[in-house]
Amino acid sequence: MIPHDFIDELLARVDLVDVVGKRLKLKKSGANYFACCPFHGEKTPSFSVSPAKQFYHCFGCGAHGTAITFLMEYEGLGFVDAVEALATETGLKVPRAQGAISAAEAAQQKSERQLLLEVHAKAADFYRRSLERSPKARAYLEQRGILPATVERFGLGYAPSEWQALSAIFPHYGEPLLEKAGLVIANPDSGKRYDRFRDRLIFPIHDRQGKIIAFGGRSLDGGEPKYLNSPETPLFEKGRTLYGLALARDGIREAGFALVTEGYVDVIMLAQHGLTNAVAALGTATTAEHVRTLLALTDQIVFCFDGDEAGRRAAWRALENALEALKDDSRLRFVFLPPEHDPDSFVRAQGADAFRALLAEAAKPLTTYLFDELTRGEDLHTAEGRARLAHLAKPLIAKVRAPMLRLQLEKELAERTGLAVETLHEWIPPAQETAAPALRSTTRHARRPGRRAPLPLAALLLRLLIAHPLLAARLRVDLLPLDEPEPEWRASAALIDAIDVGTLDERSTTAIIVEHFRGSEHGEVLARHAAAILEETIPWEDPESTLADIIQRLRLRRVEREIVTLSALSRQRKLTPEETVHLGELFREKVRLMTAGARPEAAPDMATSHPP
Repeated sequence: MIPHDFIDELLARVDLVDVVGKRLKLKKSGANYFACCPFHGEKTPSFSVSPAKQFYHCFGCGAHGTAITFLMEYEGLGFVDAVEALATETGLKVPRAQGAISAAEAAQQKSERQLLLEVHAKAADFYRRSLERSPKARAYLEQRGILPATVERFGLGYAPSEWQALSAIFPHYGEPLLEKAGLVIANPDSGKRYDRFRDRLIFPIHDRQGKIIAFGGRSLDGGEPKYLNSPETPLFEKGRTLYGLALARDGIREAGFALVTEGYVDVIMLAQHGLTNAVAALGTATTAEHVRTLLALTDQIVFCFDGDEAGRRAAWRALENALEALKDDSRLRFVFLPPEHDPDSFVRAQGADAFRALLAEAAKPLTTYLFDELTRGEDLHTAEGRARLAHLAKPLIAKVRAPMLRLQLEKELAERTGLAVETLHEWIPPAQETAAPALRSTTRHARRPGRRAPLPLAALLLRLLIAHPLLAARLRVDLLPLDEPEPEWRASAALIDAIDVGTLDERSTTAIIVEHFRGSEHGEVLARHAAAILEETIPWEDPESTLADIIQRLRLRRVEREIVTLSALSRQRKLTPEETVHLGELFREKVRLMTAGARPEAAPDMATSHPP
């Protein structure tokens, strides 16, 4: 666990403009900087970076966050890794607070992970050098048309056919770490150890940061299995890892979509022909986690599989697993190659332009592919055929959490079966909800330009305090109606308390405030309103007057509630003299507050202007 005060210090030292500017081309416009959003395809810059607030916000897709959030989403890092990356850039050392495990245990875990990464890096270097010494492996690469530059780009190697070749670089060959890394196998009966990969072309597998976490090996002598992957280890989970993703990230953003294929060589050969946006699953079906990973980089995924029966089965499993991960702005398409081809052979035989043309012309949208498969062999002119279609579609549509996509699938099913959409909506169970991670900056919201509805008082107060935390000292928490349902009241109270006790101060930037509450019950509402502030270029002409107006409104609301309570009590019994006097005072206070300008209706409208 990383202490909050370190996060605050880190964000105070980091310049978000520099962090983003190293990765995107920023252009200054007014007080902020703009770029094309890296999280959804666009040609007109709508991604705004505020140097004053140290917060970014996309007016197009709603992505928002701090320097930490940006690294998490852009680089695919976890929270701790993002903090460590920023700390390295600023020359700070990340401290650890005592958590559920001891500092010694945390250091041991960290050390083990680092040791495993070092073992993989050392093995990869050994395999690369072994490839240079193997005429057999080099001849295979030449036969497959893989150029030396491509070999270097993907770090390909060769595992010698010896039983303990790795002992040449690991003097302590018997140490448990090599087995835990998946590089060495121990015979359970004899206890003898031997290399997992022997006489195989080696494909290093990287995590999202580009660190080697596993290997894949292709048999060169026709032995089985033809492809062999590392087992799952503390570094490597097949269901969460995509081959080639670290190298494909920029290509995905440039192309506007991710291309999912079936094999290592497909990814490699497509990249060699300029199609650098391809990735592949690793010996498993495409999972929902794979899809979520790609949707953090792009809103469009194209699955390109072989046209044989195995390829069609892989495509269908990909569709089934993807449904729960889709959002309303997600687009999935499916392309099948001629039966005699895979992406590798197709691009070598017909070239990159022909492959791009195939993707453009033959790709089926998710809905088309889904219903084409479900209706294959079914006679929809019969009641039985329509009933079977509804039966087959029900569990698939039930997986979809995106509300508009789900509705469109229900409409399509209704049209094909003749059933009413309302009937299907009631018949198909709702998708199982999962808690969204706090401060998830890739949450997409439709944005409509123009003037917004008046802000509720709770939202107005929270935005004012985020933008001007100095004002928090002028507001008492007990004035806030914390029993009302709006979460903004409780978030405002938490922010006031944090400043009052000193865990935050009046100089805290928007980024520091948002990160301070990351993971708490107030985290998401604070992040959402911090993003909204960036859309309001002139939200308050006079912040102090705005706060004074809010305080008057809150006092008026409190007075009115007390009047209602005493009036209701007077209908049940006669008020005491003290209660009668107090009721008269309340009426006079209400008149005074309303004369002073407080009104019980919603706060004034706030203009919203958008970037050029």
